[in-house]
Amino acid sequence: MSAGTTTPQPPEGRYGRRGDREADRRLKAVGAACAVLLLGVIAWSGGSYLLRETRMNGSVPAFEAVSDSELLIHLSVRKREGTAGTCTVRSQGADGSVVGQYDFQVPAEGTSYDDRLTLRTTARGTTAQLLGCTPAR
Repeated sequence: MSAGTTTPQPPEGRYGRRGDREADRRLKAVGAACAVLLLGVIAWSGGSYLLRETRMNGSVPAFEAVSDSELLIHLSVRKREGTAGTCTVRSQGADGSVVGQYDFQVPAEGTSYDDRLTLRTTARGTTAQLLGCTPAR
């Protein structure tokens, strides 16, 4: 044994460099942060969409075909105070074709709107379907 011996070193590049391990750790951290940020943006946009769409909820609990060109509908809407908007109602004939469609205005006053309205049709309507209510912007 000689006094000048050194500890053997593994061959260069055989086990990777420390710099590569550090870069991998940083890349994983950046990827995780981006994933969390993306999930947050998706959750925020989905929540805001649902809240915007649910500010007005309506229904057509009853309707009556008054003639071949008119349908009397009962439109009932629940909404936030001060929210105005429109509710789209359509009617179909016996063969399934659309015979009437109209956007009824909902006033901003109150937390509910309940009215009997006339939907004009091109033929006798056999249905009255609420397609949806949209708050005014």
